Amino acid sequence: MKLNHKLDALERSGIRVFTNLARQTPDCRMLTIGEPDLSTPEPIKEAAAQALKDGLTHYAPNQGTEGLRRAIAAFEARRGRPTRESEVLVTIGATQALNIALTGILNPGDEVIIPTPAFSLYDSIVKAAGGRSVFLDLTKTGFQIEERALKKVLTPRTRAIVLNSPNNPTGVVLNRDSLSAVSAALREAPDCWLICDNVYGALAYTEVPDLSLEPALRNRVLLCQSFSKPYAMTGWRVGYLVAPEETLERLLLLSAAQIAAVPTFVQAAAQKALEVDTEPMRQIYAKRRSYVLSRLEGMGLSFPTPEGAFYVFPDISKYGIPSWEFCTRMIREGRLAAVPGVCFGAEGYIRLSYCYGDEELKAGLDNMEDFLGTL
Repeated sequence: MKLNHKLDALERSGIRVFTNLARQTPDCRMLTIGEPDLSTPEPIKEAAAQALKDGLTHYAPNQGTEGLRRAIAAFEARRGRPTRESEVLVTIGATQALNIALTGILNPGDEVIIPTPAFSLYDSIVKAAGGRSVFLDLTKTGFQIEERALKKVLTPRTRAIVLNSPNNPTGVVLNRDSLSAVSAALREAPDCWLICDNVYGALAYTEVPDLSLEPALRNRVLLCQSFSKPYAMTGWRVGYLVAPEETLERLLLLSAAQIAAVPTFVQAAAQKALEVDTEPMRQIYAKRRSYVLSRLEGMGLSFPTPEGAFYVFPDISKYGIPSWEFCTRMIREGRLAAVPGVCFGAEGYIRLSYCYGDEELKAGLDNMEDFLGTL
């Protein structure tokens, strides 16, 4: 039986491929998944339990509960982005927010500029929507965006530029020069949206310049956020999209057709999450980051300095082994799973996640050091 031909262009996530391979390999350590090992804070879980006791088990409004949207608007306002609750759509994680944003603006043949290395989900959504991804390689420019290079890939078909800072997989924070380059490109492309994937914004170890806060761009920004990473709520599947009100009214039609609404009691938990201090968790990741970077430096590996998120992206090109083969061998011969850089559009690198416990990090990096010694 025939299926949608767009499915032919989609591939399974390399992160899942190598995680599954590791699980099938005895005694293999994993530093693959970007999922906090920490538990969801108790006040959030208690809020969900109380919501269930209170009978919040019926449909929520398509756009999200008034209480959560109001809390999100206040949260964004504290960050420096004045936001009305009418501009907020509650989604099934940032995944759906990105899907709604990209699918809602793209027509067949439209182009989306994706600075790479980048999370592969962007390209998958663009393809599924009938668009075309245009990759902007940042590996030769210190993982920052240069204005000349960006304008070179800008065309009349460009409908969006995707920014993810702090970045997955590198942890790099885009500096002000990079954001100035994007601003300049947007001035030349009046029909181009800026899609900001800010899911790691609360997990930064330095200041994070944020172009979504620029007043002049307010009506051109589609902001995607998630509760998964900063609040250790990956399994709750809740996030949000902030968009200009008139745009959101149209995008809401797409979301309602996909999911109707996010579960009501989950939204009660998310509302409580916005009151929780995530600094203790950020400090844990900062400590792990210091340990991982010192170990990698001891192995003679170079990497862009991760200033946020919980990833590091070591350069393994000196070994002359393609990253997919490198990671496959490291699982089978070294008993450590990482994700090939090619999965993020950057050959010659691998991604390691440090949102694992201290014992797992030490054992995994010990295995990696032993493996590198055999190459």
